[in-house]
This record gives sequence, C-alpha cells and structure tokens, in this order.
Amino acid sequence: MLTILGFAMIATFLVLIMMKKMSPIAALVLIPALFCVFVGKGAKLGDYVIDGVTSLAPTAAMLMFAIVYFGVMIDVGLFDPIVRGILKFAKADPMRIVVGTAILAAIVSLDGDGSTTFMITVSAMYPLYKRLKMSLVVMTGVAAMANGVMNTLPWGGPTARAATALKLDASDIFVPMIPALLVGLLGVFVLSYFLGLRERKRLGVLTLDEVLVEEKAEEKESETVLVGAGGSGDSKAPVTTGGAGSGTDAEDDEEERFTVIDPNRATLRPKLYWFNALVTATLLTAMIMEWLPIPVLFILGAALVLTVNFPHIPDQKARLAAHADNVLNVSGMVFAAAVFTGVLQGTGMVDHMAKWMVDVIPEGMGPHMALVTGVLSLPLTYFMSNDGFYFGVLPVLAEAGAAHGVSPLEMARASLVGQPLHMSSPLVPAVYVLVGMAKVEFGDHTRFVVKWAALTCLIILAAGMLFGII
Repeated sequence: MLTILGFAMIATFLVLIMMKKMSPIAALVLIPALFCVFVGKGAKLGDYVIDGVTSLAPTAAMLMFAIVYFGVMIDVGLFDPIVRGILKFAKADPMRIVVGTAILAAIVSLDGDGSTTFMITVSAMYPLYKRLKMSLVVMTGVAAMANGVMNTLPWGGPTARAATALKLDASDIFVPMIPALLVGLLGVFVLSYFLGLRERKRLGVLTLDEVLVEEKAEEKESETVLVGAGGSGDSKAPVTTGGAGSGTDAEDDEEERFTVIDPNRATLRPKLYWFNALVTATLLTAMIMEWLPIPVLFILGAALVLTVNFPHIPDQKARLAAHADNVLNVSGMVFAAAVFTGVLQGTGMVDHMAKWMVDVIPEGMGPHMALVTGVLSLPLTYFMSNDGFYFGVLPVLAEAGAAHGVSPLEMARASLVGQPLHMSSPLVPAVYVLVGMAKVEFGDHTRFVVKWAALTCLIILAAGMLFGII
C-alpha cells in the first residue's frame, strides 16, 4: 500500500506542476501533506516536516549565501572576461550559444557543486538568451545535463556515496568510468549542437548589429528601458548601445558593445579583481578539500567580499536587496522540498518503493545486475535523493549482484549512470536555483529535459558496456 501511495504522490506532484495546475512550492507542501493523511500518519506530519527541514537547512543556508556571494562577484565584474569570451565565440548564432552554454556548464561543474554551476552559467547566458529571444528551457536543460555528467566527479557526491555504501575506493569506481562519462559529455555537446541548430532555424542568424538595432527599437516602443536608472548599478539591467549605433565599426567593436551586462556599471571593482579571483579560487579549493562545511565557507565568503568590495553599509544593503528575489525563491523552494522529502522518508514510502523495485527484478536477470542497476538508476535517482538511493537501494542491489558473480565495482559504476537525469529531479535543491534564476517554470523544464537527460544516461550506460566498464 505504501508503495502505491508513494508512486501516486510523486506522479500527482509531477502531473500538477507539468500541467501548471499548482506552483512547485504549493505542490511540494500540499501534496505530501495530503498523502500523509491518506497513509494514516497525519498526526506525525509535524515531525516529518521538522525532520525534513532540519536535514535540508544546511543546504538552504549554503544556497542563500552562495547566491549572495556569486551575485556580488558578478556585480563587481569577476566573470566579465568569461562572458566576453563566450560572446566572442558565440556572436549572435543560436547554435554557438547553446553549445557555449554546455561547455561553460561543464567547465564550471569542475568545482563539484551544482548550485554554483547553475548560478554562474545562468548569470552569464540568461541575458544573451533573452536578447536573442531564444528558448530558456534549452538553456536550463543543457546546463542541467552537462552538470549531471560532471556530477559524477569524486568530490561531486554520488561517487563518494557509492564508495562509502559499498566500502570501495572512490578512485577505483571513477577512473575506469572516465571513458564512458566522456562519451556522455560528448553526447551532451552533440545534443546541444542539434538543439542550437533548431533554435537557429527558428530564429535565424543575426549579426550583432541587427540584434542591437532591433533591441533599441523595441526599447523605444515599450519605454521600459531600465539602464542606469540614475546610476543604480544593477548588474541585471539591460544595456543601451550608446549614441549613433551605426554598426559600421569593426567586429571587435561590435562585440564590445553587445554586452550582456553593463560594462560601465557602478558596482565594478577593477582594482579588486585579483583579490576577488583569489578569494573565489580559495573558496572553491576549500570546498573540494573539505576544509570547512560548504555552508560555513559561503557564509564567510559572502561576508568577506561584501565588506571588502562595498565597505559602506548602504552599498551592502543595496547589493543584498538586488539579490533578495533569488535568495527568497530558492530558499523557499528548498524548505518546501523538505516537506516532500520528510513525508516520503518519514512514512516509509521511499523504503517500500525501493524494496518493490528490487523484488520485481526477474531471477534470470541476476548475471546482468550491473545493467539492471544502470537502468534502475534513472527512475530511482530521479524519484529519491542520492542518499536514499546509494545508501538504501544500492547495497541491496549489490548483494543480489554478488550472488550472481557481479563485482561491487561494476555495480557502483552502473549506479552513476542516472546522474544527468537526477540533476533535474524535484528533490535536488540546485535545480530550483537553475529554474529560479532563469525564470523558467519547473514544469516546462521537466517536460523538456527528461527525455534528453534519459537519452544521455543511456548513452553513458551503452558506452560503459561497450568498453567493458559495466
């Protein structure tokens, strides 16, 4: 009964948000509360929610201060060179922009944190997608898939969990998987290429000049130009192109004018560029080396860069206010997700779902348990947390595999296959950073990304079997 109710709760949630009948926050709170009553444990709802909130509170704190930290870094110009490099490569070609999104997300994912990746990627690419009227779900989908493949890095989480659960060395799991993961990443780049071609066919290829002229005309029509606003320094404001805008200058000059963030904004701190770069590099190193808990690192980092870059209290308040919307949206979504996960785990539904999935595996599939684990990792890591899958389900699957001569290493590697899909799960807090900053409905993102992310997972699985890794 709990198995049926668990799947019904997840299906109800997904259907309602994909059909836009409820907002994600409302669905994350009300649906599990209702199913908790159906299970007959309504009296314990408060305990489940508090347990869920307690477990996710450090994540919420990390996201809140990480948004502030990277928001300030964007304000002061730390990522402007990256943006200019992407612009130089992408120009105004939708295909190059989509491919550039995948490359940027993959590179930034090297820090092992999905939230960081999405904040930097969206901050760099969102204004460009908006200016060219490109599909924002393409941006969120490509970024999520690229990050999902890179999430398998030993310091990213899943590999370490698999190693811990099966008492293996993380490097023994990850290193042999590198060829298959590279094929998966290549698959994301190829998919990005074709999605970009589709966007190019829909929009055409514009020159930088055409985009600027069109934008200027639209701004005059709507009279909603938000540039400058009396020197407010808001890094997210559109940028005017200046006086004549004739477009007869050299290409490099056009690229300089086709900026996604104001190159003359009041918040820039060019004299502190190397200080900010050093602090960011130190912060990312500290995350990888686990010198301190990640929430503590971002709390300290946000306080430091705010104080040094904006020593005056009113300026600090202005920066906090500028990023308050993102902070509130993301932290609110995380705490709402805590209700969902708290009920799912507290009522025992997730345990019954996992046991049912293991029990339905035919006896004849025993020698192919690595393949079975790889396939099961798609739905299971989507419908439950990585902790639930790697510590609750994987050991059971590994035990069944061992009875048929399948090594724990093969099982552990196969368990990583589902990560490109997992990164778009409603139970992953980072995905709310992605859709929140990109101003994309979670349901729209889900509808778009699930099929492509599943395809990426299957490519990795096929490559792993072809190379004899799985």
